Amino acid sequence: QIPKDPAQKRVRELAALSKQLQQVHPNVLAKVLKRGTVYQNEEIVVINKPYGLPVHGGPGVKNCIADVLPILAKMLVNMKAEPLHLCHRLDKETTGVMVLARSKEVAERIRLLFKTRQVEKIYWAISLGDPDPTEGIVEIPIVEKEVQSHQPHYKMTLAPNYRLAPEDGKVVKIRKNCDAESAVTLYRRLASASACSLLELQPITGVKHQLRVHLAYGLGCPILGDHKYSHWSKLAPQKLPGITLKRLKLEQSKARHLPLHLHAYRLALPLGERIDLVCKPPLFFQKTLKKLELEIIND
Repeated sequence: QIPKDPAQKRVRELAALSKQLQQVHPNVLAKVLKRGTVYQNEEIVVINKPYGLPVHGGPGVKNCIADVLPILAKMLVNMKAEPLHLCHRLDKETTGVMVLARSKEVAERIRLLFKTRQVEKIYWAISLGDPDPTEGIVEIPIVEKEVQSHQPHYKMTLAPNYRLAPEDGKVVKIRKNCDAESAVTLYRRLASASACSLLELQPITGVKHQLRVHLAYGLGCPILGDHKYSHWSKLAPQKLPGITLKRLKLEQSKARHLPLHLHAYRLALPLGERIDLVCKPPLFFQKTLKKLELEIIND
């Protein structure tokens, strides 16, 4: 049965696309990635990673980016091409700039640049609500914890070094959680409308799910379509404000199909010279911006 409602139809199409990417022949997947190539030189190839495609294999994953790198290299150069190498990772649901290296040595060099925080990364996210203040730094360590609920599961969460003393409400330092990793995110609001915001995010560190956790638990503004980090204790679809549902022409009962709106927008690589790479957001992201009337006002 085909939904009449355009938003539901689009959500359904995205879910189908993600599934399709798992079922296509690796050659077809390599072609999709080739079409999404935004930059290449003798050292690197940069692709615009599609939604719903995992970078690495795992249980239930038939197709992933890592597996088609040899095919992609041959399509870009010729049959004798060496396989491409991964330099960093993006979550399955995240779209945008992804750097691949043409040789092991270059891959090592780029991984080191990421590790030593010399790569400038800019993401765009649509969040629920408005961060207060509208720009700033979230610097709260993150740790992985088991959530005790009717179906126990693991989530990343905040492990702050400070808390408010119950007796007088003063800020006191507490003992650091030894498993927590320090995490720093710069953010600023680019636009706000329809109970949502378009945010520019710059992760200074690279902790798993950092942006999602800092927005949801640090700023109280979860990313649109982030069903995992919209609640702590349960695995349930994100609850959307009435105005947001109305603008998206979506019913709350169908909200669980909403994709994660997190996009790796820009990446600056200091490889000899500084290479500035930009990927515009995927169509579904652009359509959501339009529907929510999130217009970027350029200063």
